[in-house]
Amino acid sequence: MHSTPVPPCPETDVVVVGEAIVDIIDTAAGPVEFPGGSGMNVAFGLGRLGVSTAFLTALGSDERSRSIQRHLDAAGVHLLPGAEHLNRTSTARALLDSSGSAEYDFDFEWNLPHISPAFLPKVLHTGSLASFMEPGATQVRSLLEQFSRRCLITYDPNIRPTLLPGHTEALRIFEHTAALATVVKLSAEDAQWLYPRTSPHDVAGRLLDLGTELAIITDGASGSYLRSNAAGIEVPAPAVVVKDTVGAGDSYMSALIAGLIEDPEDGFGYGKLTRVGAAASLAAAITVGRHGANPPTRAELVRSLELAQTSRKNSDD
Repeated sequence: MHSTPVPPCPETDVVVVGEAIVDIIDTAAGPVEFPGGSGMNVAFGLGRLGVSTAFLTALGSDERSRSIQRHLDAAGVHLLPGAEHLNRTSTARALLDSSGSAEYDFDFEWNLPHISPAFLPKVLHTGSLASFMEPGATQVRSLLEQFSRRCLITYDPNIRPTLLPGHTEALRIFEHTAALATVVKLSAEDAQWLYPRTSPHDVAGRLLDLGTELAIITDGASGSYLRSNAAGIEVPAPAVVVKDTVGAGDSYMSALIAGLIEDPEDGFGYGKLTRVGAAASLAAAITVGRHGANPPTRAELVRSLELAQTSRKNSDD
């Protein structure tokens, strides 16, 4: 990929590469629009957690683009230059069922600006449609190849079957991308679509065989499973009244990345998996407990972690 290097943003720890779209939700009062997209949600969640974050994406030059930029600005996320080169900003119409789960109807275009970071972040994150939809997906993999084994790379495919090529091709793309990543997170639905009739433990083992150092399978209220070559743990999901699940997986991913940056312990041993898994699960629980992709701030997450620790201590006494 021929690209123009972008100088570092001050104190940038994470670069997120992914889609930014506008979610359209139909309500009794008419359609309501919110900034969305997996990449945008992860970047926004990182910003709210106080992590210095830059975002590489593709937008139109329109009011929807400006609403996304205002949203990112509110979390202190730096939008890398060249984003506004599409004919229009992509959209996804969200359809919520009675449980609050969302399905989406996409009007989507993905083609990255010809730029790349000229600095080495602590973490490079990508996922979702950005890793599958051409021509941008090839550009994303080129970036991952450039940074692979030089920094932590995190990947969440966030499978959208109706937008993907056939299963065989999608699995090939996924495994090629996963092999470049340090950490891969799948939802239970993602795992079953990619690897039908395969247990979460076996899916995690497959990811480790590909070269991933940490594999994570999340399963909503059933909790999450984290596995490395050094340890494997089950993390329960905190009890919460679900308002909707929009952005829950992205909130988990943001808190996971923040935890990996803040935890200096080398490798992915039991203690580290326990700490980052608990924080990520709690962040997702906070998000599903309120409407929309509304991830916690750093203060909210810290306070909730302290309350959870106090509760566990009291129950042990």
